[in-house]
Amino acid sequence: MPAVWIPKRLVEYSLINVASENTERFVQRCETQYENRIFQAAGAVLESGRKIVMLTGPSASGKTTTAHKLAHALTLRGRTAKVISLDNFYLNKDVYPRLPDGSKDYENIMALDLPCIQKCLKQLIEEDHCDLPVFDFTTESRTEEVQHLDAEGGIVIVEGIHALNPIMTAALPENSCFKIYAGLREEYSDEDGERMLSTRDIRCARRMTRDVRFRGHSPEQTLALWDRVCEGEDRYIKVFKNEANLLIDTAFSYEVCVLAGLMAPMAGLLPAEHNLSNRLNALVGRFSRFEKLDPSAIPENSMLMEFYGDKG
Repeated sequence: MPAVWIPKRLVEYSLINVASENTERFVQRCETQYENRIFQAAGAVLESGRKIVMLTGPSASGKTTTAHKLAHALTLRGRTAKVISLDNFYLNKDVYPRLPDGSKDYENIMALDLPCIQKCLKQLIEEDHCDLPVFDFTTESRTEEVQHLDAEGGIVIVEGIHALNPIMTAALPENSCFKIYAGLREEYSDEDGERMLSTRDIRCARRMTRDVRFRGHSPEQTLALWDRVCEGEDRYIKVFKNEANLLIDTAFSYEVCVLAGLMAPMAGLLPAEHNLSNRLNALVGRFSRFEKLDPSAIPENSMLMEFYGDKG
């Protein structure tokens, strides 16, 4: 049965600022809530008796770290668990599908080697092992190597933006995979109850911060791609969210305070005549209403370290 969709929470920003006055307690409460959601998910997976977990979520939803957190929780409950990424199954760059402007459509499911994915999933269910391809992102091509995955007696978590697309599991026995959708479920309002900060705003800010820290991309580069990313989510990810057996909320209430400080230096970063200047300044302005919290307050084992951890 499909999971019951969790409605988004709309929280007035001033309540977050009040909670942030006791930083340690606020952070710990949010982290504990997330860890509880992970352990509940592990229990649901074990109860289902299924060997394969398909886990997806939109960009900057924290799906990759959530997949590894889930694997750890399953291990603590007595089952070995391994994570594989659908990114391993990208085709070579010369055969990527193209967008109308001729650029590569990385978010299109046809950029993946579907027969290879289906074969690997079938082998994991029937034989408890498979050979995974290895993709080199610097050359955007498949290497000659393979990675052997032995999953005997354990659970395999497959994470990626297309994990819930029925094409992935069409050749498998019915109900052979447990499906999870990871996404933020908390938004923020002004004093009048009007939404001022959406989950997409938060994910965009997460991605901008991560891209600056870990990928050498400027905020301008991330923001310029964001509309295309969102279009891809609507076409390839969110349309399948009702396929999920379980929904994991990846929102942390204190995160907006961390972003308040990290986004502030981006105000006025682009010249006024730049086509993205107003958009970037407006996004920074929405975060400016929250009290600033230094990223050092984030625990080292937090899922949020995927976005705000040190480069080293």
